[in-house]
Amino acid sequence: MPRMTIKTFQTLQDLAACVGQEVAVSDWITITQEQVNQFAEATGDHQWIHVDVERAKAGPFGGPIAHGFLTLSLLPRFYETALEVVESRMGVNYGLNRVRFMSPVPVGKRLRARMKLLTAEPIADDGIQMTWETTIELEGAAKPACVAESVVRRYR
Repeated sequence: MPRMTIKTFQTLQDLAACVGQEVAVSDWITITQEQVNQFAEATGDHQWIHVDVERAKAGPFGGPIAHGFLTLSLLPRFYETALEVVESRMGVNYGLNRVRFMSPVPVGKRLRARMKLLTAEPIADDGIQMTWETTIELEGAAKPACVAESVVRRYR
């Protein structure tokens, strides 16, 4: 599938002018069993609904599902495929205000994120602190997989 167009901003101020708007939509990402297994290894969360494919087929979701925190950990990848600021040397994750996992993510399904800029405030060292409402959509599902309010700091 072709990549979506990355939304490009020249400066942090250009991006900050978008407060209250949906700024970008990411590419779709297919969740694989390999990703789920690697996440289980990294975190120690080996619950059968994630890693035991045969048992999960008989379970409540009809197959293995991604860890909720795996879905959440894709935020940087979603942002990377959706937007860039030319005159920004780096960005850092500052935290989360709110996270809700609203739908299970079956292995093999696709996710993408819609990013709405809620706030943008200047901070020290020529930076800006932004609060984003990120809705992670599960392809074909009525409800999103996850809605997260993330706080990011970017520096010029």
